[in-house]
Amino acid sequence: MSTLMIFQIALLIILTIKLSTSLVYLYFTFGLLSLIVVFFVASQRSNPAHKLAWVIPILIFPVFGGILYVLLRSNGKNKKFRDKLDASLNKALPLLKQRTHIMDELYEQDKSVANQSGYILKASGFPVYNNSESVYFSSGEEFFVAFVEELKKAEKFIFIETFIIREGLMWNTILSILEDKAAQGVDVRVMYDDAGCMTTLPYKYYNELREKGIKCYVFNPFTPLLEIRMNNRDHRKIIVIDGHTAFTGGINLADEYINVYERYGHWKDSAIMIRGEAAWNMTVIFLQLWSFLSNEPEDYDSLKACVVCDGLYESDGYIQPFGDSPLDNEPVGEYTYINMISRARDYVYIFTPYLVLDHELITTLKLAAKSGVDVRIVTPHIPDKWYVFLVTQSYYEVLIEAGVRIFEYSPGFLHSKAFVCDDVLGVVGSINLDYRSLYFHFECGVWLYKTKSIKAIKNDFIETFEKCKEITLEDCLSIKPLKRIARGFLRLFAPLM
Repeated sequence: MSTLMIFQIALLIILTIKLSTSLVYLYFTFGLLSLIVVFFVASQRSNPAHKLAWVIPILIFPVFGGILYVLLRSNGKNKKFRDKLDASLNKALPLLKQRTHIMDELYEQDKSVANQSGYILKASGFPVYNNSESVYFSSGEEFFVAFVEELKKAEKFIFIETFIIREGLMWNTILSILEDKAAQGVDVRVMYDDAGCMTTLPYKYYNELREKGIKCYVFNPFTPLLEIRMNNRDHRKIIVIDGHTAFTGGINLADEYINVYERYGHWKDSAIMIRGEAAWNMTVIFLQLWSFLSNEPEDYDSLKACVVCDGLYESDGYIQPFGDSPLDNEPVGEYTYINMISRARDYVYIFTPYLVLDHELITTLKLAAKSGVDVRIVTPHIPDKWYVFLVTQSYYEVLIEAGVRIFEYSPGFLHSKAFVCDDVLGVVGSINLDYRSLYFHFECGVWLYKTKSIKAIKNDFIETFEKCKEITLEDCLSIKPLKRIARGFLRLFAPLM
């Protein structure tokens, strides 16, 4: 399929070259069209860096770039896809109700914190809870043990949404339990992203799961056509068990995430488990995409009615799971991160596998560091994508000059997505600090305030710093000129990667 897509692009390039050499007037017409496209791109409400990444190829290759953009943006299937999915997402939002007294409590404790939670509620529709508990896992191995234990307890339903499934010890162990539970009458549903699993699962693998009694759908099946919707992947990692227990984080269902199989040195990841009513948010996030794929109405009320949480779980601070959609023109994940960084008083520590930042995030990080906040970012030392790693490193110098401390995880690849701030705030989820996560992917996270898991998250950072190499300004200045040029060139197109 990728070969066919490459063929389409090559054919488009050949045709535009032919037009430019044999049909001068037509070429002029297309050049004018490209200029109009540039004005159109500039007028859009998208991120300025994303606009620039399109404008450059359009101006350098006026015919090819302009036609490519028009083809991608004008596809009728894209609009139908977006409208249908948007309707599915909005249908579930009235089922989420914020208890007023909880927000009142937050405002009494800290108005700045309450404003952060209030933003997530207003932008995504997902409420905050004070009757649930959280457990943080600092590795895929810890997560896997707890995940298997909770799966075995399932009595009503198991919902799994993931970006990647790879056959091996981890998935085969999970699959065996899912098959047994389905045979016992448990409602087992699995949803995975087609592009994410293109090289890790057999073709039409969902049929194998259905034969085992497991309901399964593939999100946004990949087609070898030039369509903008192919950018919108389901990057979420969600597991919900019986409606009262939920997991999320950076961990996909593949052996490298639990270090059974080594790909890029030691794989460092993290996850969080939520028990209590807050798990309902994660249930709704899952069902929003599930109902879109199944084309069947979902009985949210009956699912919620079967969940009993009152009095079963210890109140553990404030927990707010939330979803982020690329269709609503609101980068909830990015703004949640910016809120936390800009309001930090003492420190903010960040795990991210990719550091591909827009102007807003760069400014926020620099301003926090210059204001005296201890800002530290941990990235991998051994990358999974060399070109993204070059872009990641291209941001080091400007951040370090402002006082941000950058660490690379020496043992291998760091895939965790976690924030911790001032011993009271944290976020754990699937959201990377890159354009794809912040603008193009379906993502999720859990906002935390005064939970016991905050201390565990901070301890994970402290222990991880000891295993890292801190990058200095001298390291940045010693980079060879050719590598600097390569970083700068790739950085121009980072929003399209």
